[in-house]
Amino acid sequence: MVDKRVLRPAGVWDPANAGFAHPQPFSQGIVCDAGRMVFAAGQVALDDSGAVIGAGNPAAQTEAALENLQRVLNEGGATMSDVVRLTVFLTDMADLPAVQEVRARYFPVDPPASSTIEISALVVPELLVEIDAIAVVDPPAP
Repeated sequence: MVDKRVLRPAGVWDPANAGFAHPQPFSQGIVCDAGRMVFAAGQVALDDSGAVIGAGNPAAQTEAALENLQRVLNEGGATMSDVVRLTVFLTDMADLPAVQEVRARYFPVDPPASSTIEISALVVPELLVEIDAIAVVDPPAP
């Protein structure tokens, strides 16, 4: 079994305290020391209290989601430049240009492999964008 550590960075909504009537069976991120890959769960435009950031604004929501993603990656010892795989979920593909414009600022050089998928809804109706990632970092020095 691989050693792994759940990431719960400050400033990112904690699903363990979500207050939903059903369980939230996921972590914001996991670090697996063997292989030094960081897997970040889908990040959305929620602040650390669970309030929606940028309701109705796909660019503002993308910015907030990428900021949360960056916090999760940093907690796992990775940066945005370590991201090798990104998945973007949109509730309306017409928002893609606004999303891509913001995203380009976070990945200006050698952007990660990615997929963009239109979905019918996210967990909170006001959310428009969700982004998850896989990062690879150098193994720790012996």
